[in-house]
This record gives sequence, structure tokens and C-alpha cells, in this order.
Amino acid sequence: MVVRSDTADAKQRRIGWRSVLRRFRRDRKGSTAVEFAMLAVPFLSLVFAIFETSMVHLSGQVLQTAVSDASRLIMTGQAQAAGFTGVDFKNEVCKRVKATFDCPNLLQVDVKVFPNFAAATAPPPPIAGGKLDSTGFGFVPGGPNQIVVVRAAIEYPIVVPLIGQTMVNLADNRLLIMASAAFKNEPYN
Repeated sequence: MVVRSDTADAKQRRIGWRSVLRRFRRDRKGSTAVEFAMLAVPFLSLVFAIFETSMVHLSGQVLQTAVSDASRLIMTGQAQAAGFTGVDFKNEVCKRVKATFDCPNLLQVDVKVFPNFAAATAPPPPIAGGKLDSTGFGFVPGGPNQIVVVRAAIEYPIVVPLIGQTMVNLADNRLLIMASAAFKNEPYN
């Protein structure tokens, strides 16, 4: 029977771990997988951030185009002749928004008449308590030859949490996106 001392066992274990680490360091078979694992999280985060930023810009452009197109109904007197309400005009804007955001639930529309273009100043963004404040919004499309300003706003949800902190200006990880159109109604009588 061979008796080993505790120090000999400890020394053997240290040598064993060292040889395992040396062999692991020399083995290059899994290096690609390890490198990919280290780079995957930052790479995918960057891809998602680019996608989120692109969707924000696309949603802003889609909203601006929809507001401009629907505002022509007011400018030409078609909305007034049809007796549009604020809900009807909102539905016209939403008809022009295909798939970038939930238009019926997110969109708020404000249509006001001004005596001249100089008086049609841009008010500050309608934010109160970190939320979109649409209490001052209304629908007054005006009559022939009147100056009208149409504003539309949405609380766009930001999904990617990494860029959410730098892009959001509302509570609950949301971004206020606004579009507007200012024009003089045509003499449509």
C-alpha cells in the first residue's frame, strides 16, 4: 500500500490544472465560437438599434405624408362640405398610415384656424407629466381663405432598451413624434 501525503496530492492537483489550462490555451478548435459569443451581443445590439432608429424615422415620414395628404381635404373644402369631425379627420389620416404604428390608438390630431401666418406660431410640444397632453387639441377646419394649422402627434413606443434612454422624451419608453401642415384654405365656395 502506497501512502501519499496531502501536500503531494495538492501539488499533483495544481500541476493537473496547469496542464489542463495549457492544453485549453493551445487548442484552437473552438476559438471561432468563443469569439462569436463575445461579439454577438454588441453586434446584435447595434443591429437592433439601427433598426429601431430607422423605424422612428420611417414613422415620422409616414405621419408627415399622411398629415399633408389628409390636410388637402381641409384646404380644398371637402372636409367642411362633408361635415367632418375630429374623429373623421383622424380616420382620414390613419387611412394613409399603412403599417408603421398603431394609428387609431396612438394618433392625436389638432386643427386650428389663425388670422394670418404670422399668428400661426408653433406652440411647445404638448407634453405634461411625461405623457402626450392633448387637452388643448381641437378640430376647427376654418372656411374659405382662412389660415389653418394641422398638428398630429403620436407616442411612439421604443422597443430596444439600450437606445431608449437616449431617444425617449416621454414616460414609459416612448418618443413623441409630431407632424404638421400650415396652409391657406382655397376659396372653395
